[in-house]
Amino acid sequence: MKPEEIKKLDAYFKRTLNPQVVVKARPRKDDSAEVYLGEEFLGLVYIDDEDGDRSYNFSMAILDVDL
Repeated sequence: MKPEEIKKLDAYFKRTLNPQVVVKARPRKDDSAEVYLGEEFLGLVYIDDEDGDRSYNFSMAILDVDL
C-alpha cells in the first residue's frame, strides 16, 4: 500500500472511529495495512481492485475470550 493511501486511511479511521487509531504499513506486504488503537492491534485493511473500482476492506477478528 502506498504511503499516501495509508495517510488517507489513517485520517478516515481517526475521523470516523477514534482519534487514537493508527494505520501502519505491513512489512513485506503491499496489499494491506495494519490498524491499531494505541498499541492494541485491531485488524487489517485490504485493497480490493476488482472490476476496476478501488475499495478497502477492514477485517477484524474478535476472540470469544474478549467478549
